[in-house]
Amino acid sequence: MFTGLISGVGTVREVLPIGQGRDARFVIAVPNDGEWAAIGGVKLGASIACSGCCLTVIERGDDWFAVEVSAESLSLTTLGGWKAGSKINLERSLKLGDELGGHLVSGHVDGLATVTAMVPENGSTRWRFELPAALAKFVAPKGSIAINGVSLTVNEVDGTQFGVNIIPHTALHTNFSSLAVGDQVNIEIDMLARYVARLREFA
Repeated sequence: MFTGLISGVGTVREVLPIGQGRDARFVIAVPNDGEWAAIGGVKLGASIACSGCCLTVIERGDDWFAVEVSAESLSLTTLGGWKAGSKINLERSLKLGDELGGHLVSGHVDGLATVTAMVPENGSTRWRFELPAALAKFVAPKGSIAINGVSLTVNEVDGTQFGVNIIPHTALHTNFSSLAVGDQVNIEIDMLARYVARLREFA
């Protein structure tokens, strides 16, 4: 379980095909400050959210960790497009008693959205995204959504498009600074919206 508050931006160091090339192993370099300066203390088997995807640490060094990803995850998330040099958002799993500053995020990606616009708006930037119709019904104004693992508040909804505002601090400390129109992002809808929709099926 995560909060959607990114604590560092990592860099993909290596991408190694495994399982006859269908699965992949990623070696990810971590920042050298804050909680990531002690990556050697991360236990094998620990969960780390990597741009919104909950992945398991299978090996680690002083400034890196490695994960393995299945073919299905590669095909359904942005991970399939990662290459050496890709910037990814990192968050370690929530501990009991930690401050819940964002919203509850599971690290299970529901689908992909596409960046359609980035428009300066006062001191921030309004980002707009296009969602698949099957996911759009779960997104509501002032509701929560995780984009590449970042907990954000939805400011507008227009059919299958929605918008959020990104302040400079968020852009600087996440991989939003490296995104452009046309790029795809990982989306996790608010789990409360998912369960409400499921309950309505039986109403």
